[in-house]
Amino acid sequence: MQHRDIDAEIRRSAFEFLLDATSRHGDVLPWGLLTRGFRYRSQTVILLGAKGIFKPRQCEYPISITTAPPKPGRPAPYNDGLDENNRLRYRYRGTDPRHPDNAGLREMMRRGIPLIYFFGIAKGQYLATWPVYIVGDDPASLTFEVSVDDHVLGMASADDQAGLVRDARREYVTVVAVRRLHQQTFRARVLRAYREQCAVCRLRHAELLDAAHILPDRDPRGEPVTSNGLALCKIHHAAFDRHILGVRPDLVVEVRRDILEEIDGPMLRYGLQEMNGRKLIVPSRETDRPTAEFLEERYARFRAAG
Repeated sequence: MQHRDIDAEIRRSAFEFLLDATSRHGDVLPWGLLTRGFRYRSQTVILLGAKGIFKPRQCEYPISITTAPPKPGRPAPYNDGLDENNRLRYRYRGTDPRHPDNAGLREMMRRGIPLIYFFGIAKGQYLATWPVYIVGDDPASLTFEVSVDDHVLGMASADDQAGLVRDARREYVTVVAVRRLHQQTFRARVLRAYREQCAVCRLRHAELLDAAHILPDRDPRGEPVTSNGLALCKIHHAAFDRHILGVRPDLVVEVRRDILEEIDGPMLRYGLQEMNGRKLIVPSRETDRPTAEFLEERYARFRAAG
């Protein structure tokens, strides 16, 4: 088999591996799983390394690009925003456009070869996005333009896709991917600040916890920052969003009166009614704690709904 055919086969196997991994672990994958990789013809293929542009020894071209996770209290070390063409920007390796890693991505752009984008969400946690394509090269800013495509449609032959349809689909999928990145980053930061426990009931199973917005993201002030978030288990997140449960500005939980008067099974009693009057858990760092003004506004909405 030609080296180029082996490269394509490994790439398909990597995508299948990620599909299985995300079905078992969720969208965010641990560093250890990705560096252990998968088996291909009795060999281990790992998917990322210390360098941002990573090429396994079995492949002809890079298989992944990675952005490092942000450090607490510091801005993200990458620009994960969209440009005017709704494409992601990815920085060159170093400042030499001819560096082998940069040249490899440039050749992948020319050939339309897909790869994986690992977004660092938090230390040791990466959001895997695939397939992505290098679709532009800007030596002046030392960046490549990257588009995300659909898992299935993105792997179809370029000859089978009309260019305008393909580009429009990639533009849409890229916007969705960036939105998902921001949501996952917000969740990781909020759960870390609340020590991975529900602020209302103290449940500690991370897979059952969400990051709830105090002011919703559709509000101009509803930014995905820790001080606008609460770590809530799924039942209390749903109750908070539907104004069944509120949080007073003094951080005391309040359950809607009609819910308190309702008679039902143990879930209602222990899951909601007994939360009434509880003091909310808050992060130890002052800057991570809920913004008082936001809590006051959200509580006013809760009272109006009740």
